Amino acid sequence: MKHSSIHLDNLPDEILLIIFNKLNNTTLLYSLLGVNKRLNKILYDSIFTNHLTLLRRKPNHLIMFQSLSSHLIYPLVDQILNRFCLEILSEIHDKIEWLDLESSSMERILLATNYPNLSGLGLYNIEAKRAIDLFSDETRFIDTLKKQIVSLIIDFDTNGKQTSTEYVYVSLFTHIFSTFTNLRSLKFGLSPIWCQLLVFSTPPSTVICSNLLELHVSLQRFIDCLYLVDGRFNQLHTLHVHIGVISSSRILINNKENLPNLRNFSLQSDMYTSEYDELIVPLLHRMINIEKLDLSLIVCLDMVE
Repeated sequence: MKHSSIHLDNLPDEILLIIFNKLNNTTLLYSLLGVNKRLNKILYDSIFTNHLTLLRRKPNHLIMFQSLSSHLIYPLVDQILNRFCLEILSEIHDKIEWLDLESSSMERILLATNYPNLSGLGLYNIEAKRAIDLFSDETRFIDTLKKQIVSLIIDFDTNGKQTSTEYVYVSLFTHIFSTFTNLRSLKFGLSPIWCQLLVFSTPPSTVICSNLLELHVSLQRFIDCLYLVDGRFNQLHTLHVHIGVISSSRILINNKENLPNLRNFSLQSDMYTSEYDELIVPLLHRMINIEKLDLSLIVCLDMVE
């Protein structure tokens, strides 16, 4: 019996698109961009170039410990990273709309070329202090990017070690809103690691943003959530909050104004709370136009004798 072989270049474009859509676009660009004009034309499509994840994720098999994240983040291997920074990014720079980066290679990638259409940025496995330095240093972080970015993800170290103080996390949160002037969506410190939960000693007076529409954040206390819905984000339509402890505070907040723009609210806590009626219900009553509500709570009800 004779055996026949079909080369990749023998397949029609439609079949190649089906195959390529099932593969990692970073691997595709590294392996096939520059092979020939036909493949280049296919790979220049926005399906493969508008969102690049230039890092490696590996499952963390120790996630039974709450102090650890579900994934470990690593940089691309040097050979792949070098080719992207020296060749690929400059070829497709005007097609890139979102970049997912990790701390050790992010500056090199951001400075590899200009990104005129970049509007989304995800920074992973980064220390809070390093993020502040990156956003503050004009020689390293291009000023135009600060105006371009409308969606931002900040996720901190994945090894569970406390590398920053509570003050530094608050400082970064505050700094973000003065840096990214057109920000519409922010996901800030999404892991449940206790030492990385945001906590405000006083209401963050300098955090005000009338542009922000969506916020995902992990907080230590329920009162920190109340600070965020006191009118400083008056256009917010989506709020997803993970709270470490839902309990009463000695600090009195009398903010009872309605939240007419809030349409989507998610509240999660892994700790028991016995103050659902006293704390959560009044907050929900302020959401007069809510369309989607997701509560993941452990409520301890008082026993009636």
